[in-house]
Amino acid sequence: MSVYEEDPRILIENLAKELKKMIKQPEWSPYVKTGMHKERPPADKEWFYMRAASILRTVAIKGPIGVQKLRVKYGGKKNRGVKKEHFYKGSGNILRKALQELDKAGLTIHVEKNKHKGRVITAKGQSLLSKVSRKNGKDKTSQ
Repeated sequence: MSVYEEDPRILIENLAKELKKMIKQPEWSPYVKTGMHKERPPADKEWFYMRAASILRTVAIKGPIGVQKLRVKYGGKKNRGVKKEHFYKGSGNILRKALQELDKAGLTIHVEKNKHKGRVITAKGQSLLSKVSRKNGKDKTSQ
C-alpha cells in the first residue's frame, strides 16, 4: 500500500512509533498547548511524535510546504463563549521544531522549486513511509 491508499490514522500511529526511535521530543512539550484555539495541552504526554508523523505525511503528499501552510492545517476554531467562533492558526513554534527534528533525522529537506519554497521529503523519509505502510498492508492481509 502507498501513503495515499493507507488509512491515515493507522499510518500516523505506526509512523510515530518509528519516529520515537529517530527524533527527540522537546522537554517543554508536555506543558504547551498546540495552538491558540485550544484550552488545554494534549492529554498524551508523547503527542509530539504523533504531530511529527502527521507533518511527515503531509510533507510527502503536499511538499514543498512551509510552516505557514502547516499552521493553517493544524489550526481550529476557538470557543469564545457567547461571541462568534473565530479561526486561529496552530502554533508555529511546535511545527518549526518538529520540522527541524525531521531535518536532523534526514527525513525532510528545505528546497526552493521555482517560486515555491518549503520542506520536501527525502529518499530516506519516503522509504520510511513506504516501509511503515507496507507493514500495515501485510498486517491487514494476515487478519
